[in-house]
Amino acid sequence: MIKNICVYASSSNDLAEIYYKESAELGKCIGSNGFNIVYGGSRRGLMYACASAVKESGGKIIGIMPEIFANPEFANPEDCDEFCITPGMRERKALLDEKSEAVIALAGGFGTLEELSEMIVQKQLGYTKKPIVILNTNGFYNNLIGFFEDIIKENFANTASRELYFIANSPEEAVEFIKNYIPAEAESKFIIR
Repeated sequence: MIKNICVYASSSNDLAEIYYKESAELGKCIGSNGFNIVYGGSRRGLMYACASAVKESGGKIIGIMPEIFANPEFANPEDCDEFCITPGMRERKALLDEKSEAVIALAGGFGTLEELSEMIVQKQLGYTKKPIVILNTNGFYNNLIGFFEDIIKENFANTASRELYFIANSPEEAVEFIKNYIPAEAESKFIIR
């Protein structure tokens, strides 16, 4: 049963307003549908916009942050129902994974891309059956989705790989997909070529 949704997102405070608006809308959808958020523990950017809205909508916040950022400028332990500090990023990613049953990637930088890619590979290899959602706010992920299609077209992955992730065009669509998610019985069809 899915209770905790891991959200990967930017911690930048310098983005276009549409990203903060949709991040907060996702948080509202997560909290109002009875889910909690597992996130990077930041008081900045899309991370904070989403987590704050989850809390305001009745959900709980689990923050996980590497110790390098665990300071008053970045860390948000005050709003979290649970706040964990890890030695580094690898431990942080492992704990984000351990404490969640689903993943949503909001717009983000290289860290978000790395986290999303790792989860797709984990699912491809059968280590997880979690739903993985890419929220394509403002067409942010269009080029990445196109690159994924190139990977499939050039036979670096098979066509079944499209089932590893779901592209959502709105926060409501993202949460609705997770609410209705049924993991496939046999994930071996995704195996790397």
